[in-house]
Order: sequence, then structure tokens, then C-alpha cells
Amino acid sequence: MAARVSDEGYRRTRFRPDADRETLWATLCRSYFQRLIEPEFHVLELGAGYANFINNIRCQTRTAVDLWPGLSEHVRTGVSAHVGCVTDLAFLPDASIDFIFASNLFEHLTQAQFAAVLAQLRTKARSGATLNILQPNYRRAYREYFDDYTHLTVYSDVSLCDFLEAHGWRVIERVPGFLPLTLKSALPVRPWLIRFYLSLPWKPLAKQMLVRAQPDPGA
Repeated sequence: MAARVSDEGYRRTRFRPDADRETLWATLCRSYFQRLIEPEFHVLELGAGYANFINNIRCQTRTAVDLWPGLSEHVRTGVSAHVGCVTDLAFLPDASIDFIFASNLFEHLTQAQFAAVLAQLRTKARSGATLNILQPNYRRAYREYFDDYTHLTVYSDVSLCDFLEAHGWRVIERVPGFLPLTLKSALPVRPWLIRFYLSLPWKPLAKQMLVRAQPDPGA
């Protein structure tokens, strides 16, 4: 999933290049996320890593942010790459973003950093914008959660939603089990199998949650 840190050791141990990752995200975008995005949208991906999500989304404006300098080498034509920390979004105009996506990001930040990101996103979001978070659900992935040595903060689908609402965001959708935790599986990564998995009412081995929220105007 998305890169959190700039050092190359992390890419060698936890986040190596993988052709299956592109297959996964291309299918997820076509089969699920694209329906949430209008042609005129400005989509922002935080912690974009190899840019597999943002490269496969179709809309008017696409922006990717990551600490990793290699981000610029992986974005496709039409995607703007910004190398820097997600806690500093000053480069974005206010009220300019329609759809924010973050995959496997916020468990790598402190709560203070997460709160700072949320505060900035409230000013960068247009009316009706959504924040879309995909990350491990501790209640389902507690055995493996700290196998990643860069994980700092624990969130379940309950605590993540509470944190968002405590910091001015209204949760509009919560899926406790959306995807398996990792690409490493006995099952092949094939588009038809991914589409079938997404169609299931109950998803086996689903340890990643999906939470969607909007700025709460009353907060």
C-alpha cells in the first residue's frame, strides 16, 4: 500500500515494488472508487507511495503527496507530485479538493500529526468533499498490526470514527472489513477475483477497514 517514510530500508523490507499492487489498485479504482468521483473533481492522495491509486483514477485534477522522493518517478502524465510531509498542505489552495484518499497512512502518524492533517484538510476541502481512509482495523488485525515497525498508533473502526468526529469530521460510511490486510496471500491477485471479493456481503479475511467522512459544518 502507500509509503509512509522516506528511507529506502522501508521499501526493501515492507514496501517493495510489486506488479500485483498495480493490478489490485487498477481494479479497485475501476470497480469501486471511480463511482465516487465526478469528472470535474480534484482528487488528492496522501501518502501516495508508488502512486497506484492516483494513477488509476480519472478526473480533472490529480495531486499526490508523499515523503518519498521516488514519488515523482512513479506518477503518470497528468498527476501532480508533491514530495513532502502530509502534515504540511500549505501548497494547496483553500477550498480546492473534492476527494481525499489515504491508504495505510494514519497508523504511521502520531495522533497530534493526524489531528493537524484533519484541521488542514477542512480548509482545503470544497463543499461536499469526502475523506476516504483505508487502513488496518486493529480489532481484526491485532496479531499482525505491529509486524510493520513503522506503525505508531492503533485504530479500530470504532476509534477511528470517534477520532474523526472529535476533530470536526462527520462519518458517512464505515466498513469494518473491506479488504485483506496484505497482498501476501495464497490466492492469486486477479481482476475477476478482486471484483468477486468486493461483491461479497461478508468478506473473509478482511482486516482493512474503509471509513468515509465529510467536514462537519457544525463543528
